[in-house]
Amino acid sequence: MGHVADDIEHRLAAAAEALREHEVTTRRVADLRTRVDEMATRVAALRARCAGEEKDVARLEGLSLTRVLASLRGARDDLLARERAEADAARYRLAEADARLEALRREHDAAQAWLRQLAAAPDTYAAMLDEKERHLAGSGDPRGARLLALADERGRLTGELREVGEARHAARAAHDALAQVRGKLDSASGWSTYDTFFGGGMVSSALKHSRLDEAAQAAARADRCLAVLRTELADVEGMNLIAPRLDVGRLTRFVDVFLDNIFTDLAVRNRIRQAVHSVDQSVQLVREVHGRLEQRAAQARAGLVDIESERDRLLRSR
Repeated sequence: MGHVADDIEHRLAAAAEALREHEVTTRRVADLRTRVDEMATRVAALRARCAGEEKDVARLEGLSLTRVLASLRGARDDLLARERAEADAARYRLAEADARLEALRREHDAAQAWLRQLAAAPDTYAAMLDEKERHLAGSGDPRGARLLALADERGRLTGELREVGEARHAARAAHDALAQVRGKLDSASGWSTYDTFFGGGMVSSALKHSRLDEAAQAAARADRCLAVLRTELADVEGMNLIAPRLDVGRLTRFVDVFLDNIFTDLAVRNRIRQAVHSVDQSVQLVREVHGRLEQRAAQARAGLVDIESERDRLLRSR
């Protein structure tokens, strides 16, 4: 093989890798667009619910038939406290959903920008195939066709290995974030048990609530990590079926577990148990995903080794 063939081989491998990146980025943009639309619908519903909860509070706080009837029953303060708690919960849910929507929009914009940079990849690859065809037609070397085919395959495998590596990094980040949530919940659970069965007091209650606040913040970070992992998995062929199972709203359920009109320590303790169970399920799924990605990475590396071995063998032959 001469210098011209070597140059074509290298450029074909690069073009094949860029084409694969164009293909997976196109899928990523479509997936993120769907998720942005879904989250926007959820935010709109939460915004409407939040407005309704605020109206309920206003009715009880102002001069209204509801307030008069509640006062006559002697239950106004309890009702007002409940309505305020539900309004706070609605605002919390809305703020969390807004943050997720904004993160998804940033990902979508970044993917679209990258896709625009890759716009020439399909035409470049098609041009390389034409050049390959012309070269092989004028070449009498029987090794040429196989070497150029190996270059094409090498480019695609190199791209796949990069995508799998990004997904594995995201899986490790998600696992670490979930471990942080689990630790905060364990701490909150200990103080909740003390509060419930051993009398507790102002100090233990304050510590319990502090740990729950920290767990909520850690859960928000874990949600973002799981969302990134889901996006990265969409780029890996064969992992598209498992990606939807990483819907953070269905797995961690942190906000929904706790914002449910809780008024007793025992109820809080039970909610913590539910949250621990949900987080453990998420951890198990992330471990499963990481294991599959490890297998895919090993397969891609083995394929590249085989390609290099065959290429070396062909180039050494006469």
